[in-house]
Amino acid sequence: MANPTTTSRLQQLHDAGQSLWLDFIDRTILRNGDLARRIRDDALTGMTSNPTIFEKALAEGTAYDAQLTAAGAEPGITPQALFELLETDDVRAACDAFRSIYDATRGGDGFVSIEVSPDVAGDAAHTVEEARRLWATVNRPNVMIKVPGTTEGARAVRELTAAGINVNITLLFAVDAHARVIEAYLAGLEDRVRGGLPVDRLASVASFFVSRVDTEIDKRLDALAAQRTDAERTRISALKGRAAIANAKLAYRLFQQQFAGPRWTALADRGARVQRPLWASTSTKNPAYRDVMYVEQLIGPDTVNTLPPATLEAFRDHGIVARTVDADVAGAESLLRELGTAGVSLAAVTEQLLADGIESFRKSYESLLAGLDRKAHAVA
Repeated sequence: MANPTTTSRLQQLHDAGQSLWLDFIDRTILRNGDLARRIRDDALTGMTSNPTIFEKALAEGTAYDAQLTAAGAEPGITPQALFELLETDDVRAACDAFRSIYDATRGGDGFVSIEVSPDVAGDAAHTVEEARRLWATVNRPNVMIKVPGTTEGARAVRELTAAGINVNITLLFAVDAHARVIEAYLAGLEDRVRGGLPVDRLASVASFFVSRVDTEIDKRLDALAAQRTDAERTRISALKGRAAIANAKLAYRLFQQQFAGPRWTALADRGARVQRPLWASTSTKNPAYRDVMYVEQLIGPDTVNTLPPATLEAFRDHGIVARTVDADVAGAESLLRELGTAGVSLAAVTEQLLADGIESFRKSYESLLAGLDRKAHAVA
């Protein structure tokens, strides 16, 4: 049989039940036809954004200069307000680009995510307030508001779901945290049903991070191996690069369990949609590992994978499509038990990654605002 064409690999991924979202946004690709081409040729059905991505977009080229000049002339405009103006314009345009997919899937796909600021990450009420503002400002049915997967974030998820707002819960590293946001989504849907409100056009994804888990665990395994005998060192080193996939497979099993049974059936009968697992941080950080491993090993129905452009191109070139996300779950459990025996606590790792992720988010946001302020003055 002939090798699949480069484009058909992405189409095959879509046909396997996994939505392919681009982890990137830039005003240039919104305007030069590149995004439209990817939607047409690459089976691309959504997009995610965050402050780091916007910082890169704003730093390169002149695509934002005209709007910066005009907006910067407004007296008293803050960097925060300026950034929100720029990002909501881009997200609105991206939503329009994906609107045909949203309509064709009757609200099942075609979403673009925009993130609340880190200033509100630890406060459910302020998260809800900012999410409502972003939802109203973008004013598109296929926008998703990104909320951190903290305890306070989960409280916000329930309230936002009950209000009819699509939510992308980000920075999930632990299966327990995943369980918390699934419960928040289900409870929010039930709140709407009790209020006599429709649930058939609501959507949510739970963004479960992958490669960062291996990066942190590999570092800890290396430290442990350095203190052991040769035989022990070999056994410990054999665990490297495997925990993240195992962790994600247990998250998918939880998804399958929670979106089944009488509680879910009562909501599904009203048209409710599952909260799909979204695999985030899927670029391979270790050059010794296969560059598409975090795509190939997590393929299956009702999932999303959000890819940076380089990883998408790599999969287009040599990705292998097969249902893998629920293969050998028992082996995944065994691997994680072995990890604990070796001396690495998965709970400690995921707790640290969440704290690091929130701090990184805050620093990116502050760096973005500082850079935006400099650029606004430069073009004024």
